[in-house]
Amino acid sequence: MGSTPSERIIDKLPWLDDVAEKVQPKVQEIVHKGDPTLRNILDGVWFGSPLHPVLQTLPIGSWTAVMALDAVDVVTGSKTARNGADSALAVGVAGGYVTAAVGFSDWRYLSGGSRRMGMAHALLNSAGLLLNTASLLLRATGRRNLGRAAFLAGYSLNGMGAHLGGELSYHYGLRVNRDVFEPAGPDEFVGVLDEGELPAPSEDGGMRKVSVDGTEVLLARASDGEICAISNICSHFAGPLAEGMREGDTVVCPWHRSRFDLKTGEPIDGPAVFPQSTYETRVRGGKIELRASEDNAQKKVR
Repeated sequence: MGSTPSERIIDKLPWLDDVAEKVQPKVQEIVHKGDPTLRNILDGVWFGSPLHPVLQTLPIGSWTAVMALDAVDVVTGSKTARNGADSALAVGVAGGYVTAAVGFSDWRYLSGGSRRMGMAHALLNSAGLLLNTASLLLRATGRRNLGRAAFLAGYSLNGMGAHLGGELSYHYGLRVNRDVFEPAGPDEFVGVLDEGELPAPSEDGGMRKVSVDGTEVLLARASDGEICAISNICSHFAGPLAEGMREGDTVVCPWHRSRFDLKTGEPIDGPAVFPQSTYETRVRGGKIELRASEDNAQKKVR
């Protein structure tokens, strides 16, 4: 994978790894000690999509409005524009702290180059957020020109941070649905396993990995006897679900403990937010056959 200009610069800053080594375990400890419901809220499980990209539009939009309103205030002396700028700045600062909390939660699993870029992204945005907070305080105490200068510096840092956030998504594939990039699987039923080879839930977890048409599928026998089939590639970070733990009719990814419903593929616990692709199953002549469901994510992007 070719490197980008930002990546080449960040790779020359090894101290980012030193900072990440100290910060990441603390972030993991805080998030994992929290209530699972709160953790799922931060991950965006309830929303069906990562929460951080949605939230970041609030501070960026608010601060862009501040820049425009400040310009009107400087040119016309409009008190309305001045008050509007201060209000928009306050909204952006409040939204910035919430967005930062969700962003650190997303970053807690990263490693290597993506963790390093995520650290740079966080530091730039945190510095920008602090400058915008200072701008709000300076404006409130009558030092408006100094407040405007602090805001412009903060807005510039946040702009650079936003660019790195885009690289995390588009260059490293952070929080995208990894399952989408897998082959869709067969359109017609194909035999994949003798029925007798799929054990009951009480025996070895009752799960087996099979490969068909280049697609890895997790087969499982549900507690009611139904044979279920979902993608074996975790939608969060491509972890192998067949190597995970079974909890009732759910499977827990061995990498980051995302939990999915074996029947529907829906995420129950994050950090995964996208459902696993599912496959229709049937038994013919003692052999389990499967084919890709019509709603599989892979089919919808082909």
